[in-house]
Amino acid sequence: MGRIEQARSTTRKVLGFAFLASWILIGLSVFTGMSEGRIIWWRVALGAVAAAGFTWVSWQVVDELLNRRYPTRKVVVAAVLAVLAAALGGAEPVGWGFLLLCWLSIAVLEISRRWSYVVAAGTWVTGVGLSALTGGTMLSEMVAGMTTMQRLSFDALMYGLLCVLIPPSNRVWMWIWGLAVEAHRGKEAHTRLALAEERLRFSRDLHDLVGHQLSAIAVKTELAVRLSDVDTGAAKAEMAEVNALTRKALKELRQAVRGYRELDLTAELNSVRSVLEAAGVRCEVALPHRESPDGVAPVFAFAVREAVTNVLKHSTATFCDISFRFTADEAELTVRNDGVARRKAADLGSGLAGLSERLAAVGGAMTAQPTGDGQFLLRAVVSLPMAG
Repeated sequence: MGRIEQARSTTRKVLGFAFLASWILIGLSVFTGMSEGRIIWWRVALGAVAAAGFTWVSWQVVDELLNRRYPTRKVVVAAVLAVLAAALGGAEPVGWGFLLLCWLSIAVLEISRRWSYVVAAGTWVTGVGLSALTGGTMLSEMVAGMTTMQRLSFDALMYGLLCVLIPPSNRVWMWIWGLAVEAHRGKEAHTRLALAEERLRFSRDLHDLVGHQLSAIAVKTELAVRLSDVDTGAAKAEMAEVNALTRKALKELRQAVRGYRELDLTAELNSVRSVLEAAGVRCEVALPHRESPDGVAPVFAFAVREAVTNVLKHSTATFCDISFRFTADEAELTVRNDGVARRKAADLGSGLAGLSERLAAVGGAMTAQPTGDGQFLLRAVVSLPMAG
């Protein structure tokens, strides 16, 4: 399950928690009525059917709200079922009447703040009115000596308090869900843009690389055809040149594809430096003046990419120093930043594990951990005899 699916599932559970609470309160109300011998079972049965229908419709409403749609018709149906169940059960806010508050918790989502106030006020009036008509059945009557007026005042206070608290809390969760969706869409758009730019770069490089040779091949082939009837020797010479151009083009094409599949260390360093500086992280790069040993640069390029990805995702760094050195025996890459994550390297995702495997394949090893002075250090070392 991806992160956006996890965020959706969590938001759905939070929004639906009120439904579970309503059934608990309904069960408590029924139990209290049974202990006091004042249960009217046909009303309880019809109320339970209406409550079940309300729960089923409300889950559909939640799903559509998470898809950024407001299902007005289903919201109205849920309101009717909630009012019916509350009227049959007694309509106390800590009993059957809590269904009205459940409805309010989803009805105010994806509407303007002004209309949410209107809906909350309407829910309060409906709840208090039903409580006055039905007489209540649960907690208010458990308070010794409570008069009818006191019971109504208690219910009005409870409805008012819950009508004030419930809508803002659920609207905050929907706001967070909206931010998660926008962030996910932005990430997908960035990925698509990066892929499009990479395809454009590769197509441009491919055109520049083999376009000239292919044009020359086309011209020389046409010339060879014309010469074949008048000068066979010249035609053969032209075709020999066509053969040489073809082999050269194939060789350069293979080299281009090989380079395209492998990361280039210098290009990767330039890329991550620009990304870090755009994110407000000062980046310093120290490279040797000599060419890097064979087999080391590509894997170190992956190491730089993974290290900088973790800097951006898991830290609040203000600087990042990247250093690359090598001797006759080993090559070493270090990436240090001051935004140490308060987690172990194993908690930073699967990227470091994959990087460790890449290094092991060329006889190298990696460590990634806090240094104890508020900094985080990734160190990759490759034995040069083994790397060659």
